[in-house]
Amino acid sequence: MAEFGFPKTSRLLNAADYKAVFSNAQLKVSCRHFLVLANRTNRSSARIGLVIAKKNVALAVQRNRIKRQLRNTFRHKAELLDKLDLVVLARKGADKLDNKELIETIDSLWQDLHRKMKRAAAKNQDDR
Repeated sequence: MAEFGFPKTSRLLNAADYKAVFSNAQLKVSCRHFLVLANRTNRSSARIGLVIAKKNVALAVQRNRIKRQLRNTFRHKAELLDKLDLVVLARKGADKLDNKELIETIDSLWQDLHRKMKRAAAKNQDDR
């Protein structure tokens, strides 16, 4: 169980961390319910920050459920997202997804991000 914990080293902790991702996001993936912005870093592991606005998800119960599912899938897919700082933004309607749909949606976003990361790395290798 400890290997799937969520330590502070896995979180964006302050405004500067979030601003760095927002101001120069190198990778973006999205769907109808979420937007994921990502920056490559020199850190050994990925970090995640969540923006689940009250404007988009009105009920605190739903915001907390979405955050819990995002953290859970992030922990299980962390090896795919190595050396990235991520910010996940929820859009209107994210609270309408049940847990199964939510997990499937998030997992597909992680896969898309991983593919984009690999494509960008391959392109950088070709450019050299």
